[in-house]
Amino acid sequence: MKANLFTWLLFTWLLLAWPLLASAQEFVSDKQATDVVELFTSEGCSSCPRADEWLSEMKGEKGLFKDFIPMAFHVDYWNQLGWTDRFSREEYSERQRDYVRSGLVAHVYTPGIVVNSKEWRRWFSGARRWPAGDAKPGVLSAQLQDGRLRAQFADHSAAVLNVAYLGVGLMSEVKSGENRGRMLRHDFVVLDVQQVPGAGEWNIELPPPPQVGQEKTALAIWVSPPDSPRIIQAVGGYLQP
Repeated sequence: MKANLFTWLLFTWLLLAWPLLASAQEFVSDKQATDVVELFTSEGCSSCPRADEWLSEMKGEKGLFKDFIPMAFHVDYWNQLGWTDRFSREEYSERQRDYVRSGLVAHVYTPGIVVNSKEWRRWFSGARRWPAGDAKPGVLSAQLQDGRLRAQFADHSAAVLNVAYLGVGLMSEVKSGENRGRMLRHDFVVLDVQQVPGAGEWNIELPPPPQVGQEKTALAIWVSPPDSPRIIQAVGGYLQP
């Protein structure tokens, strides 16, 4: 009788708890650092669409979000030259300038490609694959449930947790500026970034993902030093529908 009651109670609890358990999404990196490809781009720059297309090709590559994470930061310093990029933000331009100030990037320009927090100019010579990084900073993991993100990093030194929503499958009809008359397609566009200081553990409430017409939304999560844009470890993935 007691065994039957226990079984019934357990079954009832699982029925009630299952929707909550099922809604949790987990992101876990390897011990080796995940490669991160940052593209600084603009819809107002005639040289940028080729770089945007290259980033879009990564959607079909094996290892996406596991071995490497692409992110497109749309800068705002082209906006005054004829076309306002709707995805651009001043803080994305400032991130590129922070790379210059830190000595990791030589100049501010578009398209600017930064791989594993270092300027990568071989793309302009025809290279389309970067050398993989070999750092082993440890595991970065995160759990997302009902808008709350809990993250843990192996190194408990002071650090900043960065959480970005990425928009995949976006279109823009450019009506003026250097790309006038072109229909541009964008993927992995950084739509919003939250930055939270901590030391190995974070528990934060995320805002809802911006809705700007994307087909899919992904999450990119990375840890950086308190005083540098350099990425130590990263993890990410598509959000569950």
